[in-house]
Amino acid sequence: MGALEFTFGTILLSSLLIVVKAEVYIVTVEGEPVISYKGGVNGFEATAVESDEKIDTTSELVTSYAEHLERKHDMLLGMLFDRGTYQKLYSYRHLINGFAVHISPEQAEILRRAPGVKSVERDWKVKRLTTHTPQFLGLPTGVWPTGGGHDKAGEDIVIGFVDSGIYPHHPSFSSHTEPYGPLPKYRGKCEVDSDSKRSFCNGKIIGAQHFAKAAIAAGAFNPSVDFASPLDGDGHGSHTAAIAAGNNGIPVRMHGHEFGKASGMAPRARVAVYKALYRLFGGFVADVVAAIDQAVYDGVDILSLSVGPNSPPTSIRSTFLNPFDATLLSAVKAGVFVAQAAGNGGPFPKTLVSYSPWITSVVAAIDDRRYKNHLMLGNGKILPGIGLSPSTQPNRTFTLVAANDVLLDSSVMKYSPSDCQRPEVLNKNLVQGNILLCGYSFNFVTGTASIKKVSETAKSLGAIGFVLAVENVSPGTKFDPVPVGVPGVLITDVSKSMDLIDYYNVSTTRDWTGRVKSFKAIGSIGDGLMPILHKSAPQVALFSARGPNIKDFSFQEADLLKPDILAPGSLIWAAWSPNGTDEPNYVGEGFAMMSGTSMAAPHIAGIAALVKQKHPHWSPASIKSALMTTSTKLDRAGRPLQAQQYSETEAMKLVTATPFDYGSGHVNPRAALDPGLVFDAGYNDYLGFLCTTPGIDIHEIKNYTNSPCNYSMGHPSNLNSPSITVAHLVRTQTVTRTVTNVAQQETYVITTRMDPSVALEASPPAMTIRPGASRKFTVTLTVRSVTGTYGFGEVLMKGSRGHKVRIPVAAMGYRR
Repeated sequence: MGALEFTFGTILLSSLLIVVKAEVYIVTVEGEPVISYKGGVNGFEATAVESDEKIDTTSELVTSYAEHLERKHDMLLGMLFDRGTYQKLYSYRHLINGFAVHISPEQAEILRRAPGVKSVERDWKVKRLTTHTPQFLGLPTGVWPTGGGHDKAGEDIVIGFVDSGIYPHHPSFSSHTEPYGPLPKYRGKCEVDSDSKRSFCNGKIIGAQHFAKAAIAAGAFNPSVDFASPLDGDGHGSHTAAIAAGNNGIPVRMHGHEFGKASGMAPRARVAVYKALYRLFGGFVADVVAAIDQAVYDGVDILSLSVGPNSPPTSIRSTFLNPFDATLLSAVKAGVFVAQAAGNGGPFPKTLVSYSPWITSVVAAIDDRRYKNHLMLGNGKILPGIGLSPSTQPNRTFTLVAANDVLLDSSVMKYSPSDCQRPEVLNKNLVQGNILLCGYSFNFVTGTASIKKVSETAKSLGAIGFVLAVENVSPGTKFDPVPVGVPGVLITDVSKSMDLIDYYNVSTTRDWTGRVKSFKAIGSIGDGLMPILHKSAPQVALFSARGPNIKDFSFQEADLLKPDILAPGSLIWAAWSPNGTDEPNYVGEGFAMMSGTSMAAPHIAGIAALVKQKHPHWSPASIKSALMTTSTKLDRAGRPLQAQQYSETEAMKLVTATPFDYGSGHVNPRAALDPGLVFDAGYNDYLGFLCTTPGIDIHEIKNYTNSPCNYSMGHPSNLNSPSITVAHLVRTQTVTRTVTNVAQQETYVITTRMDPSVALEASPPAMTIRPGASRKFTVTLTVRSVTGTYGFGEVLMKGSRGHKVRIPVAAMGYRR
């Protein structure tokens, strides 16, 4: 018996070792995917689409060829490995030809050497890139009326969200207002909730699926918190979907107060959910690629991606070529506009995690709304702070008591009682009717303590309110206001916290052991519920990622401007999942106020839906061009945009922003609907860009695009994008652009502006363009002086009918 047990244990141990050793790999193989298959395989006719054309999912040709590819994937694995030694997770058939498989590194090597295999990449992780904005952007008065009002804004446009799922019962996603009819062009599935047996779809939510095979294979998936369904266990997915397409006029109520009404940018657009991100670990590229592949096949019009890699992939030389970006290139070929969050690594240079020209990379702005509050002390000092809370009773002061002075038992110090997370360790008799003073510990930074819990502690002990004092802080720590139900204020300025502590200590008498004999410090908390509207908006948020763009993992700079555009991304109110735990201050709530480029990207996705609704036949590049060329470089006061940045003392300061901070500028939805001219580009243009970019292996391009390098544009900066970047300008370089008139006949005068280090000249100086016609013009850049830094400028095209088309220019001059 003992020997049998030993043998069984050995088998179990060795199988565990195999499981631990195995990893997920993304494999691409020879043969065209559906989107680019032009025929040539016996028995299967061509399925390729022209640039900007949807895949015909009803076609028998598409279905049979996709099944043929999947059979080939299974045959390859079956020939190389014994059954049971590998697990195929996904077959990718529509946008790239390949599969995701769970195998050992040794098996991965065998695959690499197998005939017909083009690339084998180990799966890597991605992360989430974590309302008043419709009014701030002028949508209710300037944009929605042109499409029939908010009840028609985004009608019949489908926005796909690759995110953490959705809370389908939220009023932002209800379909009760005006029922939605069927939409035959969209063919996505609706999963059913295993508990309630109800569909996740309701007409507004038109598709809902989840993708977790790679997460499960990696051992990261926990069904009790991650949910094996499209249900949002995080909050992030519901938030981003509501920003882009949430219903109009939904009251944002918390703690008995209404913070206004929330609305998506395109409130009538449909929501298609592709859950591939999870609460504790983010997500895996294999799942994300499967979600994008399915979304494009299903027929979404717009993709909103608040997801990106943790850093440039090190195993792949180019940032533009990996399974993720190659899948998105095919999505754009299929006519899908892609908005991606640019990342939250700011304010440092080269922190973007959205690199490719076919993607619209979105950075985050602070809008004009700020929440402020204050604490008034008995000595007459007023200490500024933040706190979305009601005030204490007017014309009254209350006694201040510090948490450390009202402990039930000194032995509880191990619980860090000063951060007021545990009401049971504090003396209710001493706290009741007073203002509780708490300390902002490191626990708040790690998320194990929350302001929400401080307010709950104060309320349960009968306190009138609370003060949270920050006594030391790491440079760059960002404090966001949090809505609470009792009067409360967070003093973020360390020197002001010291003023409070000094006053409290002077006013409080103690015995020889340090125990308090009498609390004499008094104060009152102001009203922090009303926002203050600033004219110094928008500004580039401190956390927002910055350019210049990079083309490879050694951080070589690309001849392509990134980011593309700036949109609101700070303190954005939107829907939340009550079971979402991503943000401890909003656990159990129906709304949350969040910041991040994650919030900026769905603003652009929703506005792109409005442009698509008005111009249904425009390519993704034309929509991107319309958004970029009409954006603004000025704030509300008419001054140049500013960016939050660190000073020498690592405090926050404002500096004049550049295109590496904001791209083309801050989005202007009204102007984007009527841009006058567009810079169009398609699949072949992006191929030309890749084939012309130095350092990219042409075999790698063929591996990921199934296309040879038959087309060169001379220099990557000749890509017909609505921006110009020359990272290594020697002497003189001339770049070419082509504009297409999408309005009436108009004469445009072209002028240039540039930093003194580079001369900029456009030719011709003026041109008249008929409706629908395209015209070329050139821009010549010449080094005037070598400064070792980028010079910035712009090309401005002013139309006789009032259109203004502006493209940013960035260049760094070198001596020969």
